[in-house]
Amino acid sequence: MLLLVPPAAGQELQCRVQIDDSQISGAESEFDFLSDLERQIREYMNTRSWTDDEFRPHERISCSMQVVLLESINLSEFRARLIVTTRRPIHGTSQSSVVARVNDPEWRFEYSRGSSLNHDLDRYNALTSVLDFYAYLILGYDYDTFSALGGTPYFDQAQTVADRAEGSGDPGWSTVGTQQTRAQLLSDLQSQRHEPLRRVYYTYHRQGLDRFVKEPDAARERMIEVLESLETLNDRLSQSYALNLFFATKNRELTAVFEGSDVESTAHGLLVQMDPSHSSQYDQLTK
Repeated sequence: MLLLVPPAAGQELQCRVQIDDSQISGAESEFDFLSDLERQIREYMNTRSWTDDEFRPHERISCSMQVVLLESINLSEFRARLIVTTRRPIHGTSQSSVVARVNDPEWRFEYSRGSSLNHDLDRYNALTSVLDFYAYLILGYDYDTFSALGGTPYFDQAQTVADRAEGSGDPGWSTVGTQQTRAQLLSDLQSQRHEPLRRVYYTYHRQGLDRFVKEPDAARERMIEVLESLETLNDRLSQSYALNLFFATKNRELTAVFEGSDVESTAHGLLVQMDPSHSSQYDQLTK
């Protein structure tokens, strides 16, 4: 008998997970169950179908989650910092590019010995809803690098998660004020005035980095155009979390791309003007 099984969709993420509990006090045996949480988060992210697309093993999105536990409020309630990083390959090389690195400073959740993580997008949960949110954010960023605005369906899914979370009162879900929260980042990415920034991710990666090996001069020229479009955007926006995140993630890569090239002076002028907080990094272009 021949059993034909259709290929399974999903399993889009290849997520590395690390829990750092060095900052919480208490007997080591009291928190030994946190190794189970690390394993469960890894399985939660990597074994679920987040899209309807098929991903071959080598196509899975490389990403990571570092959970830094800051405080044990009690034996089952924690306050943490979450650092989420997502990467994509650079065509024609064995290297990869960090697409986004998000530092989420305030995450509070409950997890006790023997607990399990249940996926339910219709109900808010302080632990799994944050995981859902970042799964869709990772997908949105990744798809945006392969087609212009290709990540829209996944940012929309992240918005659904955020909408359910907003009334919880938990930190990170409010867009009120100027704090750089996960909700504020998504609000930026969803706004029409940030659409040029989202289009930059496609131009930068697909028409810039992916062409760099075979056509370095043409790739740099395209990336200069990217910086010029960001300059126009920067003039229109103030305190944009999404734009700041782009430069916080890309400043070293941008320096490496333009260093020693005919356009390094032009790149330096644009970068220092838009991103003065990393001017010491960009000054390498003038040495």
